[in-house]
Amino acid sequence: MRYNRRKCDSDGGVCGFNSIIKNEIKFDEAKENLMADNSRHRLPLNALRAFEASARHLSFTRAGMELNVTQAAVSQQVRLLEEQLGLELFIRLPRGLALTDEGSALLPVLSRSFDQIEALLQQFDDGHYHEVLNISVVGTFAVGWLLPRLSRFSELYPYIDLRIMTHNNVVNLAGEGVDFAIRFGEGLWPLVDNTPLFSAPHTVLCSEKIAKQLNHPTDLKNYPLMRSYRKDEWEKWFLAAKIEPWRVKGPIFDSSRLMVEAALFSDSVAIAPSCMFERELSAGDVVQPFDISVTLGGYWLSRLKSKPMTPAMNIFRNWLLEESKR
Repeated sequence: MRYNRRKCDSDGGVCGFNSIIKNEIKFDEAKENLMADNSRHRLPLNALRAFEASARHLSFTRAGMELNVTQAAVSQQVRLLEEQLGLELFIRLPRGLALTDEGSALLPVLSRSFDQIEALLQQFDDGHYHEVLNISVVGTFAVGWLLPRLSRFSELYPYIDLRIMTHNNVVNLAGEGVDFAIRFGEGLWPLVDNTPLFSAPHTVLCSEKIAKQLNHPTDLKNYPLMRSYRKDEWEKWFLAAKIEPWRVKGPIFDSSRLMVEAALFSDSVAIAPSCMFERELSAGDVVQPFDISVTLGGYWLSRLKSKPMTPAMNIFRNWLLEESKR
């Protein structure tokens, strides 16, 4: 709960604009006091830690339990910080605490700073520096190709920690703070460096039950055809199969992985990159009824041109390119 300490007008009306300005000026003056002489050794780190924990819990007692000190020690550290700043950061209530406006302004800055310090220190586990790589991967590629190979990467490079998130082929490298993105397309995304990994021809995939009933490509007219947001994928496959195209009205998916799963469950037919389903094809869970495929694009490794390459980024990129040749 945030407690507003601004004083209202004497007639009991809404807090005035002047009081808001005074609070902002007061907090600015407090920051100047804290950073006086620009000397980092003057930063009251214990007091800042005590305040940050107390502000998250809104309790000196629970903050003391987190920091393994007494409630009185936390309270004293916070009081010392308030004296140094020349303002109050909490309202002491009969049950717990409430942040003042100044305390609410200080809390997010400290929380981010402590989180960044903790994250950096964790990179020195086991007496080695672990560089973290954030990789955003289209889901079909992650499941069908990357995940089975990750153990090999970890064995070769144990001090590179991969943080993998999936997307549906739409990713904002700058906004999401990722080092690399792996996605499907033609490699024409602007403002990024796009490195081709490999082509991924699309073909017809379905269950064994449906495959037994498909003797000729025109037999596909008897079944629902799953499709993606690429409108011409079936039309191009029909042309490759040398048959007259027809209008496809099946469900639309943003993931080839989901599309194939849906086809298996609903006695339908999907069009997807067969190289992403090698395990399922080998096991007979998925069947390719026709030896006909069409190239609609490939998988690419993208990074921001403005982002410098780190040693871990170079290692991952080179490893990925080598693996893609196997």
